[in-house]
Amino acid sequence: VQLQAYGGGLVQAGGSLRLSCTATGNIVSINIMGWYRQAPGLERELVATITSGGVTHYADSMKGRFTISRDNAKNTVYLQMNSLKPEDTAVYYCYADLNRRHTYTRETYWGQGTQVTVSS
Repeated sequence: VQLQAYGGGLVQAGGSLRLSCTATGNIVSINIMGWYRQAPGLERELVATITSGGVTHYADSMKGRFTISRDNAKNTVYLQMNSLKPEDTAVYYCYADLNRRHTYTRETYWGQGTQVTVSS
């Protein structure tokens, strides 16, 4: 199983970016997908999560600015980030809580991270 994230980059404050992350491999189903981020010198923090049924959860600082969505058929999760601030600068990691084919075990996988830099 692999998670591949796309869409990071450099943007000015107030701008927008859309991240995407696709899970591939021996997957039966994905329970929860989500995004965390880690800024230099800080711990990794939750950004948002979404269940297979579309129930979402956001960290307070992202509410109203970020929107998480997913395409279950494509095993892909998206993060639309609007009104970006310099403090949103971080490496963004996607993850998937999924059920593996063949072993039928429930496991968590992480993507490689994508850099988001917001200039002031």
